[in-house]
Amino acid sequence: MLRSHAPEVAAALDRLTVVPLDDLVAGEAPEVVAFAEQFAVDVSMVSDEQRDALVAALGPRTRTFAGRLYVADWVPRARRALTQLGQLDPLTGLAAPRPTADGADDPWPALDELWRAIARLRVLDPVTTEVLRLRQARQHNCRICQSLRSRSALVAGGDEETYAAIDDHAGSSSLSERHRTGLAVVDALVWDPAGLGPDLVAAVRAHYSPAEQVELVLDLLRNAANKVAVALGTDAAHVTEGTEVYDVLEDGSVVFGLG
Repeated sequence: MLRSHAPEVAAALDRLTVVPLDDLVAGEAPEVVAFAEQFAVDVSMVSDEQRDALVAALGPRTRTFAGRLYVADWVPRARRALTQLGQLDPLTGLAAPRPTADGADDPWPALDELWRAIARLRVLDPVTTEVLRLRQARQHNCRICQSLRSRSALVAGGDEETYAAIDDHAGSSSLSERHRTGLAVVDALVWDPAGLGPDLVAAVRAHYSPAEQVELVLDLLRNAANKVAVALGTDAAHVTEGTEVYDVLEDGSVVFGLG
């Protein structure tokens, strides 16, 4: 269960205010609604015109809105997947929607706390974590995320041949069944509103321990933060060619530009 396998993450999620997407955009200008819908459906297709229209409509509220939009979009996906895997108690819930006083609360301090708590989880092996991260980065078309390579994964045996295979993971013979199953979870959470079907749930349970199942879903929740950067056009890579090595420290912070 989430609260036993990742108590710090559960506590951080509890401190988030999750407003359903329809409620979040209620009363907003049509261009804000259109941006939010595109963000949720396929963030890689947010256009410069939609971006400019959002900033023109919201002004200084843009960053706060984008953070709340990420929460409205992805916390329900994570909740649904954890429930389908039997890793979320429906009685205790997970960051249940609740009203706000003025609808303008800043989610970013709580989000930073959440992402660091998720990054401190260490049950999944580094290569699996990196394979799933790269698949999600490519689905969202996040430029910086695609340019990064985890040093921990490289040390553990991750290589470009493995990373190249994830684009056609269903038909790949070079990936393990464990990796193919995890990649199917990525695709389901990114693209399927229904979440995980019964066959995929069975496969996940066959290849991942309960603690790994929790971390897998939470990693995808953390990775999906790249949707904000992609949507706002701030996802440019640090390097102009090749890849950049990064790593996650014990406290959950990230360091870039490693040799």
